[in-house]
Amino acid sequence: MPSSMFLEIIRSEGLAHLSYLIGHGDKAAVIDPRRDCRIYAQKALGHGARIKYIFETHRNEDYVIGSKELSELTGAKIYHGKHLEFQYGLPAGEGEEFELGDLVLKVLETPGHTFESLSIVLFDRSSGDEPIGVFTGDALFVGDVGRTDFFPDRAEEVAGLLYDSLFSKLLPLGDHVILFPAHGAGSVCGESMSEREFSTLGYEKRFNPALRKTDRDAFIKHKISEHHDQPPYFRQMEKYNLEGTAAPLRGTPMTFPLDADEFEAKVKQGALILDTRSPEAIGGALIPGSLGIPLEMIPSFAGWFLPYDRDIVMVLHDFGESEKAVRFLLRLGYDRIAGFLEEGLFAWETSGRNYETIPSVHAKDLVGRIEAKEEFTLLDVRKTSEVRRGKLPGAVHIYLGELPGKLDRVPKDRPVVTFCGSGMRAIIAATILKKSGFDKVENALGSMAACSAIGCPIVQEGNSAG
Repeated sequence: MPSSMFLEIIRSEGLAHLSYLIGHGDKAAVIDPRRDCRIYAQKALGHGARIKYIFETHRNEDYVIGSKELSELTGAKIYHGKHLEFQYGLPAGEGEEFELGDLVLKVLETPGHTFESLSIVLFDRSSGDEPIGVFTGDALFVGDVGRTDFFPDRAEEVAGLLYDSLFSKLLPLGDHVILFPAHGAGSVCGESMSEREFSTLGYEKRFNPALRKTDRDAFIKHKISEHHDQPPYFRQMEKYNLEGTAAPLRGTPMTFPLDADEFEAKVKQGALILDTRSPEAIGGALIPGSLGIPLEMIPSFAGWFLPYDRDIVMVLHDFGESEKAVRFLLRLGYDRIAGFLEEGLFAWETSGRNYETIPSVHAKDLVGRIEAKEEFTLLDVRKTSEVRRGKLPGAVHIYLGELPGKLDRVPKDRPVVTFCGSGMRAIIAATILKKSGFDKVENALGSMAACSAIGCPIVQEGNSAG
């Protein structure tokens, strides 16, 4: 029997999700598997091991978990917190232990992010009785701690629970203990996570801003004052991950090319057009009615705008991007992917069908318009936290995710220039406006990044109209 110990981090790009495969000898466990889960079985096989246990640190809100399918593949048992009525798997409580050769995984109940949240403490009995690592789920991250805004009617209670979990359970494990969180920088589950994925509890205790608020009341006050966005797709993820009703993938499904006639027929039957090309390409030629979300932005924003009850047809930069786009959508629970436009916009254009354009505005020209007091709306779709650090004079701020519900705040009788951090979110906003009947829409390519490079006038929020 192989005797080596192993631990692998499996990263899900876009979602900034971190899951783990750990084992010793012929036994392994997985913590928080993603929906396209065959990778864990394959990696375990490469170590000569079989997955015996699957742990869910909590009911995830931001992606479909792959526990049920992975259990079907491997025969592994699924465990999650006992303070939520999951419709699959088994409950695990404080102090339960699971052996993987000389490795032991011990359950620690760490509520706060959710009531059923667990952490999994790692021991190596071949070297001593002290813990060597802890898988913290969404309770503790590198540089931040978990959000506590999912229970607004119990805000102080859950913030207090998180404080107790952090300061009474996790940090006392020891400064030497290695931290293994469920998310990294870019996740919607925290605001200030470090780009670094590795840390120790001792380092976080010294340098994590949230953990430096050692007074319980001050910590609670800090947590309830935070602002986090909650995309509508969270509700669908919570349903899938409570009931275990997401369909098994059994591998990544194939998505087939459609010629222009087939593509248009799908649209007439109710399919939504998702254009995943770059902002520059989307602006150059866009099929009327399309929602433009550049490929790498799908994990962050598809869940704000795509319904679950309609087919999706895609416009891609090239055929090679189809698998990645499909993988991103499937992880968010979007299964009704009906194909992509063969040869992309070229096929649409050469068929003689209509297309739209979204002109681009250079940062220098944007400043010129502001200084000349031209009649137009500068629509800033960044997060509130970004806008607080500075915005252009006169900008109207509506967060991108909230734009469809606040279109009445955007005048239709004047041009609109969309603006964000780099132009990526701005092009999404521009296509939403076009879909909603706004004719004069432009995108500020480069947006705040370009403004920082050339020195645009920046004002603090509250010092300018909008």
